[in-house]
Amino acid sequence: MEQEKTIQTETETVTEEDISRLVRKFYARALGDETLRGILEGAIHDWKTHHQAVENFWSNTLLQTDRYQGNMFDLHAALPLRLEHFDSWLTLFHQTAHEVLPAAAAAKVINRAEHVAKRFKAGMFHNGVPLPKLSQL
Repeated sequence: MEQEKTIQTETETVTEEDISRLVRKFYARALGDETLRGILEGAIHDWKTHHQAVENFWSNTLLQTDRYQGNMFDLHAALPLRLEHFDSWLTLFHQTAHEVLPAAAAAKVINRAEHVAKRFKAGMFHNGVPLPKLSQL
């Protein structure tokens, strides 16, 4: 039986179960958010598969499991995202991470989420204006 990986700080431990709770609670909140609901409902057709992919991403980030091998940017760049989607996403993600994870792990996952959002915005917008999608060129 494979031993479950954990991240440990001096006083805190994070498990795969914590990551699963983070992802599921975040998406439950996001589906209740007026700004995010339409994007999510239009883009995600298999929630079980989506949750697993996102859990794999955060497991890779927090536990170095190498389970996520996808390209998040390409998947998100194809969506009709606006800057306010990123703001809503980060606000809900901050709240959820602080509720679900120990403080050090929450700080690590929030830092990574902010980095991802910054890179996505840089690749998808110029001076707040969406860049054309590859399919539009």
